[in-house]
Amino acid sequence: MSPPRLSVVLIGYDMARELPRTLHTLSPAYQRDIDPSDYEVILIDNGSPHRPELERLRASCPGLRFHRIEDAPPSPVSAINQGLSLARGELIGVMIDGARMATPRLLASALEASRLHPCAVIGTVAFHLGPDVQMRSVGNGYDQAEEDRLLDSVDWRKDGYELFRIAVFAGSSAKGWFTVPSETNALFLRRGQWEQLGGYDPAFVTPGGGLVNLDTWARACALPDARVTMLLGETTFHQVHGGIATNAPPRSRWAEFHDEFVAIRGHDYRPPARAAACYGRIPPQAWPSVIASRPPTST
Repeated sequence: MSPPRLSVVLIGYDMARELPRTLHTLSPAYQRDIDPSDYEVILIDNGSPHRPELERLRASCPGLRFHRIEDAPPSPVSAINQGLSLARGELIGVMIDGARMATPRLLASALEASRLHPCAVIGTVAFHLGPDVQMRSVGNGYDQAEEDRLLDSVDWRKDGYELFRIAVFAGSSAKGWFTVPSETNALFLRRGQWEQLGGYDPAFVTPGGGLVNLDTWARACALPDARVTMLLGETTFHQVHGGIATNAPPRSRWAEFHDEFVAIRGHDYRPPARAAACYGRIPPQAWPSVIASRPPTST
């Protein structure tokens, strides 16, 4: 049996509510224009206090490969790197946060974009479900029950692009579709590029990994001959779940995370400065977010 062309590594921790939705959005029943044999989904459970219900997860995403790290550290880095070592595809995508639901052509578009350049570094902007970025909306009463009602208000299982109607740009993607964000929550690289990076840096040990996702994206964008490619119309939508950074009050842990970054890298964090190509198609539901985006800068 031939290996899949694409592997998706997904990290979960204590997400009994969120993971089934996320996995459904990565399933063959939901993803479009990609053959089920062309990709695999690998879920690494980073030591959740309660073991995930595997039957329920596999019902959401048939063929799911599941691995669990017992007594896991609070940083997801080792879980990600284990997932990278298990991946069989030539193109490997990492989704550091299992609470992020995907759009229907995320995987097909990533594969297509990977064929445009041998050193493509493929990312997406990010969205938060709800009326505002969750660092603020949670403080104003937005919670899981409200989010459940919001998700029930659109037929996202039939058409995942409906999620655009109930979401806003994440803070890292505040400038919109045409600017390279400070991080991506769906990063796709060829196997050799992951080897060049050395995966995610295990020096990041703070809970949630601190700035490791931003660091990895910046290092990927700086790879020699990298062709940074942002997927248009494809994204991830963050569900509220009490995460270390996303659902915390604004900047509540930034100092701790940034101090760790400086200790590792020897300089302040700087977002990627690389220009990017854009690839994809804009679904009608996303047009308001396109109109709200800053125009691309000329280089």
